[in-house]
Amino acid sequence: MDKKEIIYKSYIQREMDFLRPSYDPEIRFYNAVKLGDCELVKELCHDSFSKKESGWGILSKDHIQSLKYHFAISIALVARYCIEGGLELSKAYDMSDYYIEKCDRCKSVNELSSLHEEACLTYATTMKELRKNKIHSKLVTMSIDYISANLHKKITPSDVANKMRVSEAHLSREFKKSTNTTIVKYIQDMKLNTAKNMLEYSDFTILEIANIFAFSDQSYFTETFRKKFGISPGKYKRQINNREND
Repeated sequence: MDKKEIIYKSYIQREMDFLRPSYDPEIRFYNAVKLGDCELVKELCHDSFSKKESGWGILSKDHIQSLKYHFAISIALVARYCIEGGLELSKAYDMSDYYIEKCDRCKSVNELSSLHEEACLTYATTMKELRKNKIHSKLVTMSIDYISANLHKKITPSDVANKMRVSEAHLSREFKKSTNTTIVKYIQDMKLNTAKNMLEYSDFTILEIANIFAFSDQSYFTETFRKKFGISPGKYKRQINNREND
């Protein structure tokens, strides 16, 4: 395991640990959202946020701000599970951005808890409708799992196809059909979304993050980040720091 892999996997593990007072119930909850089981999500939501806050790590000296960080991590994971379940990448992250922005205006634990339930039920309802319309390919699910575990590497469609033991053409067709995006774009979006998360929730520098996700250099990382998010990683990091210091 090389240094980049250790850094990437330890960061993802830490991200999961933020939310994990008890691991199995959390997995059950996220899988319920992914499968569109609205009744189970509604039942588990009562215990998934405000009642579990005592088991979470402290991410800010301000209690409400700490919960907002946990809210953001939780919704990011909901989005990730739903993408693995076949939800279109752009739709999953548009919904995530909407609820995280809305969370920033919450003033109390009750408001955050209610918004969290609303967000998770919206995702679950969306997934329920999606499952009615198509059966997600096992091949694509396995490919997404492989991509998620190897974001620290330069991954090509050929690499994924070889790992799945299918032709690149067949995998590309199945992937496009299930996710409404190409493998190349999916890989880049996953790298950029996780990099954005690292800029906000870690102390890694922009150069370190560019290296962790195997971008050719910092300039290329900055260019692709700006193209996707409309802001450079440096400016985004400064905005986060200024917000925390307010």
